Amino acid sequence: MTVTASVSEARPPVQRWLAIWALALLAVLVVFLLEDKVPWAVNYPADTVIPVADWISDLMKWIKTNFSWLTRSITAVLGVPLDFALNLLAKNFKIGHGADAFILPRLSWLGVCVAAFLAGRAAGGWKLGVLVGGCFAYVALFGQWTSAMLTLALISIAVPFCIVTGLFVGIWAWRKPWAERFVVSPALDLMQTIPTFAYLIPMLLLFGNSPVSAMIATAIFATPPMVRATMLGLQRVPSEIDEFSEMAGCTARQKLWRVLLPSARPTLMVGVNQVIMLALNMVIIASMIGAGGLGYDVLLALRALKVGEAMEAGLAIVALAIALDRLSQAIAHNQAMGQTHRAAGLNFWRRYPNLTWAVAILVVTTLLSLLVPSFAAVPKAITFTTAPLWKAAVNWVTINFFDTIEAFRVALILNVLNPVRAFCEGFPWLGAVFLLGLAGYQLGGSRLAALVAGLTAFCAVTGLWEKTMATVYLCGISAFISCLIGIPIGFAAARSERFEKIVTPIIDTLQVLPSFCFIIPVVMLFRVGDVTAMIATIAFAVVPAIRYTNHGIRQVPPALIEAAKVSGCTPRQTFFRVQLPLALPEIMLGVNQTILMALAMIIICAMIGTRDLGQEVFIALSKADSGRGIVAGLAIAFIGIVADRLFNAWTAKARARLG
Repeated sequence: MTVTASVSEARPPVQRWLAIWALALLAVLVVFLLEDKVPWAVNYPADTVIPVADWISDLMKWIKTNFSWLTRSITAVLGVPLDFALNLLAKNFKIGHGADAFILPRLSWLGVCVAAFLAGRAAGGWKLGVLVGGCFAYVALFGQWTSAMLTLALISIAVPFCIVTGLFVGIWAWRKPWAERFVVSPALDLMQTIPTFAYLIPMLLLFGNSPVSAMIATAIFATPPMVRATMLGLQRVPSEIDEFSEMAGCTARQKLWRVLLPSARPTLMVGVNQVIMLALNMVIIASMIGAGGLGYDVLLALRALKVGEAMEAGLAIVALAIALDRLSQAIAHNQAMGQTHRAAGLNFWRRYPNLTWAVAILVVTTLLSLLVPSFAAVPKAITFTTAPLWKAAVNWVTINFFDTIEAFRVALILNVLNPVRAFCEGFPWLGAVFLLGLAGYQLGGSRLAALVAGLTAFCAVTGLWEKTMATVYLCGISAFISCLIGIPIGFAAARSERFEKIVTPIIDTLQVLPSFCFIIPVVMLFRVGDVTAMIATIAFAVVPAIRYTNHGIRQVPPALIEAAKVSGCTPRQTFFRVQLPLALPEIMLGVNQTILMALAMIIICAMIGTRDLGQEVFIALSKADSGRGIVAGLAIAFIGIVADRLFNAWTAKARARLG
């Protein structure tokens, strides 16, 4: 009786919401059909557009005019360590002027490769040492050494700055819950959803076209993971440790620095790993405002459609990313397992033999480079290039499969992309605001409804509705196909240990690859346009769908699975009636992350011909129009925030329903 009554009580709200949604969709359809009578409800009137871009441009000009002394001071201060790193790794130190100037060489490429091997061996054994050292040797042998060292120099300065800043902001947010709720979390959400290009425009305007601008943009973009890791790590410290430190008489400062932070070190190291990877990704993009390095090489090659050179520079980025990722992961693992303890009382070189050997080899090889040129620069005799092979491969594919590729591309454009684009761009802006607000109210109440409706309306009142819907169309299709591919793969990986062992290294590699590298091979085959952007975005965004689905299925308690088997459920029934419903919240989190990653990649694809908000940011960057670029960046960020908030609210409801 009780179960029957509760079920009957649950039905009217569901039926009521179905009726509400039916009426809402009908109202939007009526508005769409009556476009001639209510055109303002379909297309936002141009004469009522709020000139937010002009306001921001005026503000940035005022800041530049009145605070140029501050920006010059910041540039001068940050330029000192950056110039040192650039000279140490990529250039030479010049002492004196004119003919009497003395040149101190940069670090020897051979010494750096050996030092990388020793660092890998110290962190994870011989296999990791060979991998890390091999990645650096690969960069050298393919003639990408100087560009790679320019990139590494920027990272070596930006990453410590991100770590220190993120640590202190995270501590502040952890100590002050109001700051975390009202200041830090909204700022982090905005920083992580604004497209990377949008960071470049104010940096370019305030600090000029220089490596310092690139470094500041990189630091802003890469800091949020460290803040979140600090907050999470301190929150997860067991209360017993906190209480024990107070019983031992520790002051608040001693408890933080000597007890809580060391206890949170494993989580902090995960944050460090994420900072390194985001910094590498951002430095590549920041090549547009003076960073130079591998990203600049890729950019030049893509603009000239030199696929071979672009592929080589892209693979060098991959090698550098893999080396830094595996090295930082190994260090984080050692911290988590408590393997960093060193015996006290030993000499420094006995406590740190690998570090001692690395420093000694770097010094010796660098001094030898004064006498032996082959130690200073990679000899051309041992370098080689595969650019002609890549070009020949592309030509062969083009000659033999051009008709098939072109037929697929045209069919996709005519039958899928163009109809969906036309539907999205013609969708009434007022209807979208209303429907998304209704969804927010159903999932999270009036506060979420107001947030979602307000952020959606911003895209219309700033005159960017058509570009916004073009972004939504391409992002939506890419995310949908990514989920269609990723979720079944995640299911298969969760049900087969052998298949998971095959899939895991593939998705790990895809996650390490910088976003630039997904564009290059697709451009080779499909040229520029929406199809290329869609395929590159699918490859970039499919990883969360696979990973979260696999994790969600595997985290279902074994006791529930055993109970289902005892009840007589077949494996199929167990999967669809027990595992899948319980894993649905995690799967939806994966869908949420897939959408956000697709959105980030779509914006980067603006450089290959898409016509959306990314193009707005790209044009603003080329014209140094800060207002236009920041408003377009905010519109992109608001798309991501709307999707994130709605999916999080839906997931929270699903978790509550499942208990």
